[in-house]
Order: sequence, then C-alpha cells, then structure tokens
Amino acid sequence: MKYIFALALLFSCFVLVAQPPTAESVLEQAQREALQSNKNVFVMFHASWCSWCRRMEKLMAEPDMKPLFDKNYVMAYLTVMETPDKKDLENPGAVKVLAQYKGDKGGIPFWYITDGNGKFIEDSREIVDGKKAGNVGSPASENEVDYFIYVLKKSSSLNDSELASIKEKFLMKN
Repeated sequence: MKYIFALALLFSCFVLVAQPPTAESVLEQAQREALQSNKNVFVMFHASWCSWCRRMEKLMAEPDMKPLFDKNYVMAYLTVMETPDKKDLENPGAVKVLAQYKGDKGGIPFWYITDGNGKFIEDSREIVDGKKAGNVGSPASENEVDYFIYVLKKSSSLNDSELASIKEKFLMKN
C-alpha cells in the first residue's frame, strides 16, 4: 500500500511540474522583465502544429535577427488552439487573452506588443482604410512584411538599416 501511495504521489508531482504556466504568469513575468530592461513585450500565440508559427519563430531566432529582437523586446509565447491530444501544452487562460486582443478569429500566429506596463501598442491585425483588418500572422507577402515593419518601427528603436534587414529576411524566406 505504501508503494502505491508513493507512486501516486510521485505521479501527481510530475503532472504538476509538467503543466505549462498560466498566461497570466507568463505575461506578468514578461512585463516585469520589460520594465527592468526598458523594452516592450512581444506576445506571440502559437501551437505545435502551426507551420506558420514555426516559420516566424525560426526567422526571429536566426543569428542575424535574434539580437535585433532581443535588443527591443521581451518575447512571451502563449500556446493555444492545440489538437485534442495536445491540449495539455496550452497555457491556461491563453485563449481568453487571445480573445481579449481580438485575435481569436484570424488564426495563428497572432501577436501583439505592449509596453512594460501592459499598455497596448499594436498587433498583427493589419490596418486597411483606417480599420483593423485580417491577421498578417507570420508576414510573408510584401504588404504583410511592410505592415510588420511598420509595427516594429512604431514599437522599437530599430533603425532603418535593421528594419531593412528584417524586411529582406522575411521576404527572402517565402
């Protein structure tokens, strides 16, 4: 009986450790770090099955790109919309945050940027005729990449040369 109890206790500890952090805790940590480092927070919603999510994450992590993003942003990733067999990968509360920022209708990746206090700066919903339109997600077309560059310019200290490098990288990887 002692062995069964010990195994059950060990298993429950493993399950508790393996659970992803809540969206609230991920965002709070990112905001604390952003305030301390005088950066903005770049929040990206993604899922394990999402090839466009992986594409964007990979591009932003390439050796010539990562320093540019790290210099200006604290990255926060929230997992949503997983397949039924991988629901345990989702950050509890992330779907609610996705809906709060109106990203629940346009697919993923969806991203938004705030300052360290959580004040909204911009998101991945392109502005068309003065109104928010579709989600550019992982920008690939000329228009999508131009919008991404507009957001980066608005929310960072990236200079024109750095922005041009990012634009080239995103367009080149189509």
